[in-house]
Amino acid sequence: MASRKDEKARLRQEREERERTAAAGARRKRLVGYGAAGVLGVAALVAVVVVALAGGSGDSGGGGGGGGQVAAPIEPADFPSSPIPPQRITDLAQATRAAGCTARSFRSEGDDHVPQNVTYKSNPPHSGDHDQIPIEDGVYADAPRTENAVHALEHGRILLEYKPSASEETKGQLKSLFDEDPYHMVILPNARMPFEVAAVAWTEVLGCQRANPRIFDAIRAFKERHRDRAPEFVP
Repeated sequence: MASRKDEKARLRQEREERERTAAAGARRKRLVGYGAAGVLGVAALVAVVVVALAGGSGDSGGGGGGGGQVAAPIEPADFPSSPIPPQRITDLAQATRAAGCTARSFRSEGDDHVPQNVTYKSNPPHSGDHDQIPIEDGVYADAPRTENAVHALEHGRILLEYKPSASEETKGQLKSLFDEDPYHMVILPNARMPFEVAAVAWTEVLGCQRANPRIFDAIRAFKERHRDRAPEFVP
């Protein structure tokens, strides 16, 4: 008959064996989870690449081609800067009046992800259904697809749009304004809008018929008011 000491040793041995078995099972589950996560990550990356390469491109003003191809920002050296006046007016309404611009708020035109072209009700577009891939922050010499640009608005970006016919000095001044504070900012051309320069946020548009030294204060104030105040915040 086993002694009490032997019985306690046997029970301790059984407990330790159960603990080792449980620990080994937990390690196997973690390894399986890591493997599954890796497979899903690779699959997601492949899906994004396939979507990005699948479609055509369009211009920034009325639809563009379908499919979701996104233009890449240009290198800063390809868009030289020009000096701009220092900020004097910080109030948006006052700066807008001084610059001869107009600021308007709109109702949202939708926010669904769609693969097809979208006919926007205003130019520059300020909201609406859009492609599932947003454009990157940065400076664009060629217009990215409008549906991708509108998605960036939904993420709180400020789109600083210019007519391609604007002077090289104006384009360089916009680049200088971008360089002041490029956080969540995009510069892109828009050939079809009625303004020479416009700043756009989600459901908000600041339009300037002609570039002049005072538009920069208006754009600065617009940016401070509306940046990162869209339906989705994406760093």
